[in-house]
Amino acid sequence: MKIRYSCLLLIMLIGLHQSTPAQNAPADSLRQLIERHSDDSLKVDLLIELGTTAYNTSDNPEALRIGNQARDLAEKIVYIGGLGYAYNLLGLAYAAQGSYPDADLQFKAGLELFEQLNNKEGIAKTLTNLGTIYDEMGDATMSIEYHLQSLRVAEEIDNKERIGITLFNIGSVYASRDPAGDRGLEYFLRALSIFEEIGDDYGVALVSANTGTIYFNQARYDSALVYFKEFVGMAEGSAEASYGLRYLGEIYAEKGDFDLAFRYHDRAIELSDATGSRKYLAESLLSKARSQRRKGDINGSILTYRIALGIAEELGARPEIKAAYEALAAGYAELGDYRNAYIYESLLTQIKDTLYNTDEDKKIQALQFTFDMEKKESEIDLLNKDRQLQEITIQRQRIVNWAAGITGILLLLMAVGVFHRYKYIKKTNRIIQAERDRSKELLLNILPEETARELETAGYAQTRYYESVTVLFTDFKGFSAIAGNLSPQELVAELNDYFMAFDDIMARHGLEKIKTIGDAYMCAGGIPATNDTHALDAVMAALDMQEYMKKKRREQAANGAPGWELRVGIHTGPVVAGVVGKKKYAYDIWGDTVNIASRMESNGEPGKVNISFATHELIKDKYACIHRGKISAKNIGEVDMYFIEKLIEEETTLA
Repeated sequence: MKIRYSCLLLIMLIGLHQSTPAQNAPADSLRQLIERHSDDSLKVDLLIELGTTAYNTSDNPEALRIGNQARDLAEKIVYIGGLGYAYNLLGLAYAAQGSYPDADLQFKAGLELFEQLNNKEGIAKTLTNLGTIYDEMGDATMSIEYHLQSLRVAEEIDNKERIGITLFNIGSVYASRDPAGDRGLEYFLRALSIFEEIGDDYGVALVSANTGTIYFNQARYDSALVYFKEFVGMAEGSAEASYGLRYLGEIYAEKGDFDLAFRYHDRAIELSDATGSRKYLAESLLSKARSQRRKGDINGSILTYRIALGIAEELGARPEIKAAYEALAAGYAELGDYRNAYIYESLLTQIKDTLYNTDEDKKIQALQFTFDMEKKESEIDLLNKDRQLQEITIQRQRIVNWAAGITGILLLLMAVGVFHRYKYIKKTNRIIQAERDRSKELLLNILPEETARELETAGYAQTRYYESVTVLFTDFKGFSAIAGNLSPQELVAELNDYFMAFDDIMARHGLEKIKTIGDAYMCAGGIPATNDTHALDAVMAALDMQEYMKKKRREQAANGAPGWELRVGIHTGPVVAGVVGKKKYAYDIWGDTVNIASRMESNGEPGKVNISFATHELIKDKYACIHRGKISAKNIGEVDMYFIEKLIEEETTLA
């Protein structure tokens, strides 16, 4: 059973804590103050306070409107601090609407201003906000990196509240990727001690719930009971309390005390219904259905699952829908009702996410290792500096004692030292220049030229948002079976031949190779240099790749070897692109466009080029296509698919 943590994310704690004379004033009072006030810095503060109030009451369009008003006024009167907080308010409003690239740009604009002012508090809060939106986008690596940066700043200014918030957020990222892992538990317990120290009851409640969830996933039910009961006591009467109540029900069901289990489940359902929280109601019903299944009441659990599914479908709550599909397919199969089992299994297949980054955990571990090592190195540096200071003091005393007798000798030694230093510097400069030339050549081999140039001159490469990019994915059919019939050396050599040919095709059509993952190949058009032909370039490159595959199959058939077949998928849309990593740079892209391109590939056929509706609209004047139907795509909905059929100008059917 996969537990979701989204219902307990620290949403309110990522917001602004701007101090104004009208802090916590009602919205109507704030509006009256704003209307009477002249255009100055205090009016900007009042606007930000009003926008924050709107955001906290989920009126995100109003928060966006007020944020723009505050930004414009801050720019007009050159109020840099207020402008930074206005950008943060805009970032929060965009993030709440799911427009993460826009939120990313706003937060980074605010971060730049806070860094100019050396406003450590603003820097720490903005880094926390960036870490939160990257977690929402599914990029755990960047999320952890921003949260660790926030933690460094919070520790530097000894802000206990910010340290606790950041530790909690890091724990949430780890826990969402590994629900039973000790890494998330470690950070939650560290955050708990901070919140208890500063008397933050809200933080204590959140940590208790998340800690209880991890202990539940580890089957440490007695420990989980302690934390969930503490959370329920602190959240009594609120909609969030249903989270702890339903877990208490599942724990007692695991222990075999079903009477007590269902009392807790029914309390969770009643509380969710009474507070009007439909999402909590769906989750509480799913939890009760799981306990019914443990008791052996299959028919009862199916009925409860179907009620929960109806609510989840009304809300469009995909994780809850997926859980219901999975349980209903298994329940009907156990009853021997294979028709209904097949229906729900088919629905489950459609909703599953097909893209999973297998390198993500390793990247997170590398970031954590770097953070820990930097802290240790800073401690060692301080110790070494103290020792060096002692040695310098002793040396100075010796020089004073012997200065009169050895002044001439020192001058001679200095002259010799200067000469040797001059020769050493010339030699070192030659080595440094050679290394610079070598580094430049290596960067050009692994990064786009524009990005490599920016990295070389500025020391970093700015992450950029692109409105329209075409992403191409390929994958070999039956690669595991092929790999089983070849030696490792033969497999790598054969795969290398294909990828080198693909690299040449990308160069001919002006596409940027992003990366290879196993037998999959990924490239994109329209980045880093934008153009208007990227969709057509990608389609022509895909057709050239399939033509090359036909040629290779003919050669393999002549040699009596099995032929390799290729699936190609293409989608056009917005992406965020940039350089990730600290020691080994890698240019990569993120966003729903990447996921949908992967879905196009996995739902294609060998020898064909499968494109999305967005790409079809850009190339339909050049190529005739066959409509294939729709697939479900995460965060997008239904997406039409097309096979490239023929080139309209030549009227020639394509294989």
